[in-house]
Amino acid sequence: IGPHSDIPAPDVNTNPQIMAWIMDTYSMHEGFSIPAVVTGKPLSIGGSEGRNDATAMGVLFVTRQAARRIGMPLRGARVSIQGFGNAGSIAARLFHQEGCKIVAVSDTRGGIYNEAGLDPAAVLRHKQERGSVVGFPAAQQISPQEVLEVPCDILIPAATEGVITEANAGRIQARIIAEAANGPTTPQADKILGRKGVIVIPDILANAGGVTVSYFEWVQDLQSFFWGVEEITQKLELIMNRAFAAVVEKAEQYHCDLRLAANMLAISRVAEATQIRGIYP
Repeated sequence: IGPHSDIPAPDVNTNPQIMAWIMDTYSMHEGFSIPAVVTGKPLSIGGSEGRNDATAMGVLFVTRQAARRIGMPLRGARVSIQGFGNAGSIAARLFHQEGCKIVAVSDTRGGIYNEAGLDPAAVLRHKQERGSVVGFPAAQQISPQEVLEVPCDILIPAATEGVITEANAGRIQARIIAEAANGPTTPQADKILGRKGVIVIPDILANAGGVTVSYFEWVQDLQSFFWGVEEITQKLELIMNRAFAAVVEKAEQYHCDLRLAANMLAISRVAEATQIRGIYP
């Protein structure tokens, strides 16, 4: 690792404190502070404003664009979220603030459902006090798997990989799936969802907000000059909207789904850069 090589950031089972320890250990070996060696750090040691919300914020921005494409207003849209950790709980708050109705959420111990809507702040308090969303009052207890299949307009898998499969894809009722988790949908499920007309916003696009603001943090650390949260949010929205538009354009050009389009776009950019660079790559 290093500020100009591999730069870690938090993911499953890691957090800002662990990033701080990595930065401190690396810096002690170098003899001076090097905050740019990791991202997702606490603000007090060179972290970035907006980093904690970045993944969920990116999911919101691309979902908003997808909803506009099919003429579905976000206000009043029913949202189901599998996973109530860093990405899922923040997504619940952000979508709720947009006027969405959060109808179901889950964690590793179970799920809850209320067709009239859940208060994400109250659910988060309950989880902090009890260790799980399970047992939240005025909600029906369901399994984490059932969270994927409840009646909803937007489904956000924000837990682990491989949860939407050939076995359950046919029962998913959402019009839009925004992959906050990495690899939550299997290739077989993709085909079923495609035949149903479900818009799947692929993980490499939908959850790119986190790594984008990690890049912002790295830039700020290198120049020792920090931006406000409004500027960061504005820059993030611009990048996410631009990326979504580029993927949609590629999908329309080649008459394919967004996942294939996103991969085609990414590979073509790497290929172009490789060809232009010279003989060494």
